[in-house]
Amino acid sequence: MTEKTALVMGASRGLGAALAEALAPDYHIIAVARTTGALEELDDRIKARGGKATLAPMDITNSDAMAQLCRSIYDRWGGLDLWIHAAIHGAPLTPADHIAQKDWDKSVAINVTATGLLIPFLGPLLGQKGQAVFFDDPRGGEKFFGSYGATKAAQVALARSWQAETAKLGPRVTVFAPNPMPTGTRARFFPGEDRAPLSHPRDEAARLLKTLDL
Repeated sequence: MTEKTALVMGASRGLGAALAEALAPDYHIIAVARTTGALEELDDRIKARGGKATLAPMDITNSDAMAQLCRSIYDRWGGLDLWIHAAIHGAPLTPADHIAQKDWDKSVAINVTATGLLIPFLGPLLGQKGQAVFFDDPRGGEKFFGSYGATKAAQVALARSWQAETAKLGPRVTVFAPNPMPTGTRARFFPGEDRAPLSHPRDEAARLLKTLDL
């Protein structure tokens, strides 16, 4: 590969967007999210930093779209240096016996099934020297977090299994536990929370990237 590449999923806002910006201009950013307008705004910010981005307004639960994305990455760059998986669905908080079927299905599809699909797709592109990054948010077992907590825990369990399996041969898999940030997802979980003490996604992105061997 002639330039380093970073695939950022969930790149339209929050920590994903902050990480995409922080990685530019050292990496060509492949930004994946469902919101085209937010991706275009990210592209403007990346260009302002002297970086380059390829925008991929896609649904990560669409297996055909993800297969095509991976094929395009291979055809253009031959592989991938870094995969940051910041895509997540935060279902509304509700008692476990009141979880709506649509919220459960969407949580499983985005948080679990898509992760199980993407790891086999992206592992060969990362090879032995690439890196994959996931984010833990241990809400499993907390009241009202049934959909989010259970599916996020399953996602992280998949990542940690892959991490153990690739410890010697690569790719390197890292699971971070970010500090609380004033994101849209958190605002839905904790309405009325004092957001002043929370870490800005830009600051958190800088802190987390310092710990990676990039």
